[in-house]
Amino acid sequence: MKLVYLTALVFSAVPFSAMAMPAVGDLVGSNPEDATAALEESGCMSPRFEAEDGKIEAKCKDADGKKWEVYIAPNTGLVTEIKADD
Repeated sequence: MKLVYLTALVFSAVPFSAMAMPAVGDLVGSNPEDATAALEESGCMSPRFEAEDGKIEAKCKDADGKKWEVYIAPNTGLVTEIKADD
């Protein structure tokens, strides 16, 4: 019985982990094609890019429709900051 419960718990968590937002330190790439694919894979849908303060700013929405700003270092393609878009 415990095995059935544990198996159900593991499989119920899979969809949520697939839609997690990117985290600081994630490598998404610095060109639009790579960054779009990596951000959308991590749940940051329909990103739009612009330059801001020497970084690449990606504005996107999560699965709940909440807006986010994801900042990417142009020289490394790493996410440096994430904040809610007011």
